[in-house]
Amino acid sequence: MEERIRFITHKGQRILLVDLSNCSAEEVANAARLVPSYTAPEPKGSLLLLGDFSGAKVDKNALTALKEATAYDQPHLKRSAWVGVEALPKVFYDNIKNFSRRTLPTFNTREEALEYLVAEQPASAVS
Repeated sequence: MEERIRFITHKGQRILLVDLSNCSAEEVANAARLVPSYTAPEPKGSLLLLGDFSGAKVDKNALTALKEATAYDQPHLKRSAWVGVEALPKVFYDNIKNFSRRTLPTFNTREEALEYLVAEQPASAVS
C-alpha cells in the first residue's frame, strides 16, 4: 500500500499523492490509515495533498478510516484536492467533509488538481 502514498513534484512544489485509484474498499481503508504517518511530520499549514479516488471502492470501514485521516491531517495541510470522487457515494463524500471540517475541492483530472494545488491564487474547483 505504501507505494500508493508518495511525494511527487509539480512545478517545483512538493505534493503528497494518495493514489487510491482502482483500490478495493479494504485497500482504501489500509491506505487511509497510513496517510497520517506522512502528514504528521510536516509543518502545520504546509502540505499540498492530492487524493485520487478514480475507480476506488468504499465501504463503511473505508469511510471511517477516510474520515479519521482527513480530520487528523487537516492542521498540516495548506491545500488539498481530490479527483475521482464520483467513485464515492455523495453521502460518503459529504460525511467525510462534515466530519473533518475541511473543504475538499474536487476536480475532473489529476492535471487540474495539480494546477490548483500549486496556484498562488487557487481557481475554483468542480464542487
